[in-house]
Amino acid sequence: MNITILTFGSRGDVQPFLPLSLGLMSRGHDVILAAPARFKSLVEENGITFFPLAGDPEELSRRLNDAGYNFFKLVKELMSHAVDIGAEMMRQTDEACRDADLIIHTFAHAVGAHTLAREKNIPDIHIQTFPMFTPTGDYPNISLPNLGNRFLNRFSHTVSLKISELTSSFGFEQVRRRAGLPKRKLYSPFKDSPPRLRTPILCAWSPSLIPPSSDWSPHVHVTGYYFFPYNDSYTPPNELNEFLEAGKPPVCVSFGSMVNKNAEKVDEIIRESLKRTNNRGIILSGWGSAKRESTSELLYLESAPHDWLLPKCKMLIHHGGAGTTSAGLRAGIPQVVVPFTADQPFWGGRVHAIGVAPMPIRVSQLTAGKMVRAMAEVESKAILEQAQATGQRIRGENGVGEAVRLVESYAAEYSKINPIF
Repeated sequence: MNITILTFGSRGDVQPFLPLSLGLMSRGHDVILAAPARFKSLVEENGITFFPLAGDPEELSRRLNDAGYNFFKLVKELMSHAVDIGAEMMRQTDEACRDADLIIHTFAHAVGAHTLAREKNIPDIHIQTFPMFTPTGDYPNISLPNLGNRFLNRFSHTVSLKISELTSSFGFEQVRRRAGLPKRKLYSPFKDSPPRLRTPILCAWSPSLIPPSSDWSPHVHVTGYYFFPYNDSYTPPNELNEFLEAGKPPVCVSFGSMVNKNAEKVDEIIRESLKRTNNRGIILSGWGSAKRESTSELLYLESAPHDWLLPKCKMLIHHGGAGTTSAGLRAGIPQVVVPFTADQPFWGGRVHAIGVAPMPIRVSQLTAGKMVRAMAEVESKAILEQAQATGQRIRGENGVGEAVRLVESYAAEYSKINPIF
């Protein structure tokens, strides 16, 4: 099959689709991975055909950080960004999927990609790296605290899904009028539409972190994470090698793609907390963290492969992005989560719920005292042992293999009902 994968966002929204693409390619499928243009080198260095999409995920990160934890501000910023790049994005999406036999899409592309698949009479599959379009009473929408009631939790998902559908329709109409595009009937992949088969949803996380919910329908599948094999080929820079060899295992601090106006303050708190707890630290500065001169106790790096670095560290302090959370779980080390926005408080709550992290500390409430107490808590025997056990279970999963199996199974089922495909 010719398969096009559509994703958008930070590196954590792109990275999982690299091993998935390679898994599909190993089965003889041709894959195009369409993502923001800044990830061209990342994708192509893995031998995957890349198609660039409009939009700057760093700018989106800045907008979301400014919105913080306010659901309506988050929706507003997402929609505003989508409208700004909408016309170009639609043109590029159509081009990327021109020869596709199957489309795989994520959060930002759900309605548009599903609509395109229907127009082309080809199957589509939705993959989510956070639980957004799978209503359940087990927990609320990712932007809300646990409401303590299964009905209310499920209702929060239903309302969020409806808001997403309405904003997609409203946003498309704005883009259409601005760009002079023809009218287009939009379809949601999250509704039954006989005789077309229901679009499957693949949940790209470990059942050790979020088990399948009893109130999900059969089209929802928890596959496990999409990881590369461990990176044996990585050659670290001399400064990283020398730092690791110079003392006890360090704390890794990674706030990834978070572009925060208080980055300097957060950095000062982290530095003070490491000093008070007598810990060495490796700080991965990413897009938005403060960048300082390294010392004998602190090493600042732009980035390093998590699968190589984290097993050499004693704990992970991070923002709670889905990708960084999964890397910490796989490494089997305890975590301290400092959420900035969006789904990050949800992941902070989940790693606490399974016993590998203390309660998350929202970045707006972060102090050195709170960080010191959290760092002391994760060094308890109970959390250390639970982190190690969870890591062992996750390393035994094969998320890519399960996802590839489900993709091929659904394509075969679709072809029986739609012989033209």
